[in-house]
Amino acid sequence: MKFRDLLATTATITLAFAAVAFSATASPHGVMKASHYTVYKLDNPLGGTYAQGTSINEQDQITGYGTLPGNSVMHATLWGTGRAPQDLGTLGGPNSAIAWPNKNERGIFAGISETAENNPLGEAWSCALAVFNTAPPTGKVCLGFRWQNGTMQALPPLPGGYNSFGTGINNAGEIVGWAENGVHEATCNAPQVLQFEAVVWEPDGTVRQLPPAAGDLDGAATAINDKGQVVGISGICANAIGGASALHMLLWDRGSVTDLGNLGGRFWHTPMDINELGHVTGFSDLPGDSESHVTFNAFFWSKKTGLQNLHTLPGDRIAEGLGINNYDQIVGVSYPSAHAFIWQNGTMTDLNTLIPADSKYILIAGQDINDSGVITGQAQDKETGEYVAFTAVPK
Repeated sequence: MKFRDLLATTATITLAFAAVAFSATASPHGVMKASHYTVYKLDNPLGGTYAQGTSINEQDQITGYGTLPGNSVMHATLWGTGRAPQDLGTLGGPNSAIAWPNKNERGIFAGISETAENNPLGEAWSCALAVFNTAPPTGKVCLGFRWQNGTMQALPPLPGGYNSFGTGINNAGEIVGWAENGVHEATCNAPQVLQFEAVVWEPDGTVRQLPPAAGDLDGAATAINDKGQVVGISGICANAIGGASALHMLLWDRGSVTDLGNLGGRFWHTPMDINELGHVTGFSDLPGDSESHVTFNAFFWSKKTGLQNLHTLPGDRIAEGLGINNYDQIVGVSYPSAHAFIWQNGTMTDLNTLIPADSKYILIAGQDINDSGVITGQAQDKETGEYVAFTAVPK
């Protein structure tokens, strides 16, 4: 799971990216290598100064979130070809967001929203700590959602639970994430109380639990492809966010569970995205870590190669792989520089070196990349300090 506080020439644009061709060379993974990008700001329809593009599909529909004035409330947002940016609303509470890459071409999106109901156990839950981080937790119940045709539908928790979290969706409409059940678990750190498990919500609304690794108590699913392959984490309850909740990285595939391994640390091992080849990116701690001291690097995993450390940008200490396309191009973020990167042809490159030197934007995080090589994420306006959603189109 992705947890951070930092996380284009300004223009009103029509996102006609499907017609964009980009210069390319072959790579060992069949990657089409883009050399340079044109960057565009995605306008925030809510009026705040903090926004992020999190997901882009092959229809060039971009989803993420934007804040309202004052930046203490955010709503899930949709940017699409030839249409004005759209506020997707909430499930009755103040905040909502699409926080993970979605792999759906049919205009159906998955995310997380607060409801109007107060959490009776006082839990902060994953949504407040991992996503709605521009303001203190509100104490509201959080539920995953399915959004389609202007309607946001709640994704139920497991029996006895209050909270759920929707992350990825495939073209069959299967949504993955995690959900609380009614078990009061001793490994939870206050204010967390209840156990949670990795789940799949079927298109008819039924919820199916995925098993954690042997010996683990809790789990979370983060991404799914059209083959129904699901990746995620398992561990103990902890704070229901990273750390000891992410002791193992798992691939669930037609009833089997594969441990993807790790880069040598104990905590914070998290797959973020999976493509149609079953290839995975994310981040994993190196040796010498602790729950409060992260050492994670970005990684690439395939059944053929196993887990590969993609490392960081030069001079940085940690990095996260966040999105992967079907050409094995990976985008993410590297710290402490807080620069977006693209990994392709075996090389990690700072995206800021692939845009015009006089760009008014610093590209902070590459969140997702589609098969046309178009990237979305978050950037900072050098002049105003505003954090904006962006799209980077290969030339």
